[in-house]
Amino acid sequence: MSLVRLNIKGISYSQTQNGAYALILSEVEGERKLPIVIGAFEAQSIAIALEKEIKPPRPLTHDLFKNFADRFEIVVKQVIIHKLVDGVFYSSLICERDKIEEIIDARTSDAIALALRFQAPIFTYKNILDKAGIYLKGDAGKEAEEEQQKENIIVDELFSNEVEIKSDRPDYKKLSLNELNNMLDQAVKSEDYEKAARIRDEISKRK
Repeated sequence: MSLVRLNIKGISYSQTQNGAYALILSEVEGERKLPIVIGAFEAQSIAIALEKEIKPPRPLTHDLFKNFADRFEIVVKQVIIHKLVDGVFYSSLICERDKIEEIIDARTSDAIALALRFQAPIFTYKNILDKAGIYLKGDAGKEAEEEQQKENIIVDELFSNEVEIKSDRPDYKKLSLNELNNMLDQAVKSEDYEKAARIRDEISKRK
């Protein structure tokens, strides 16, 4: 079976379900996207690895794993999403130490959080992408906006069977950039990385 390389396009969260996240992967040589449901902690960890400006005051679990691996000269060479069963993705870490390769099973969200920290490529098999991949194509001039709307719909559909949780999030759109930057600093200091990621998303939209 042929492998297809994937890039991390971003993390989307449900507009109706608080705490519902989907990691959006995109094939490098194609237009299909692969949405994967992930937990809030893993979403935070991946978002922090993607956002270089957010520096946790203490290492997260995936940072600790990276530090541990570095100390013992273990390298994660690549991640392979190798199986899809009943909507659940299964992944493997391809690791190497002293030129000896080992394969370690991992949850896909953990595997990708580590791939980011090791700068390791992410792959899946073509048959998995054929089965679970989707197309997100918008019209000229509105492609980015329409694609984001479609991603939000996809996330909501993924969590359509979940119980809705009321959200007490502030409306960041009403805040100034200065207020947002102050809130971002406070969120990082208090280690509320989920909040920090949302604030960073809003700041990025205004740049």
